[in-house]
Amino acid sequence: MLAHPTLELLHGLGLHGMAQGYKTLDGNPEAQTLTHAEWLGIILEHEKTLREQKRFETRARAAHLRHPASVEDVDYRAHRGLDRALFLKLSGCDWIRGRRNLVITGPCGVGKSWLACALGQKACREDLSVLYYRVPRLFAALGLARGDGRYAKILKQLARARLLILDDWGPEPLSAEQARDLLEIVEDRYDAGSVLITSQVPVDRWYEMIAIPTLADAVLDRLIHNAYRIELSGDSLRKHRPADQPA
Repeated sequence: MLAHPTLELLHGLGLHGMAQGYKTLDGNPEAQTLTHAEWLGIILEHEKTLREQKRFETRARAAHLRHPASVEDVDYRAHRGLDRALFLKLSGCDWIRGRRNLVITGPCGVGKSWLACALGQKACREDLSVLYYRVPRLFAALGLARGDGRYAKILKQLARARLLILDDWGPEPLSAEQARDLLEIVEDRYDAGSVLITSQVPVDRWYEMIAIPTLADAVLDRLIHNAYRIELSGDSLRKHRPADQPA
């Protein structure tokens, strides 16, 4: 008889997971054998699960990941040189908690962006904040922001995320303005957050992409010295895979 007012009270308190758990148990005859403590434990688990799901959905929306990828769907059979043991280690997200970086390089079509988004999605599930940007669009946004007064605001936003994914850097050399923007980004994040960069260009050519020696030294010192590296190879996976199949 008290089910209805109890549900109303739980919803009124914002305990929607507990309300759902209560409703489920109340409609299950076998639940009558449970103790009060067991009932409470079960409905609290419902609340915990719902809150975790909502936090993940909020993180994922804010991240703006390019691909709906997940680490469980990675195809290790593809011939591209992906180290399974290393990727599974990275999937644990301890490198993000430790404020280390990750670089994924390889030719077009081998799944760099997809793998980056899979790690980003896993970070969201671990309740870590993530931001994803394609590098060309980020530099364009920073260029516009410099003119309308939003530049500092965007840099602050980039600095706050626990993981910043910079996808598809290169192969064009950076302008002086873009090189300075990149230095601002990595300087703000140094020892404060993780950066994941994907690029078709091998790391040993990044110096020439930045072009200005003093800026290149500063950027690469902050990015590379504590970075994990995944170096992919092989033909484009798009030639052999339907568009909706995971990488």
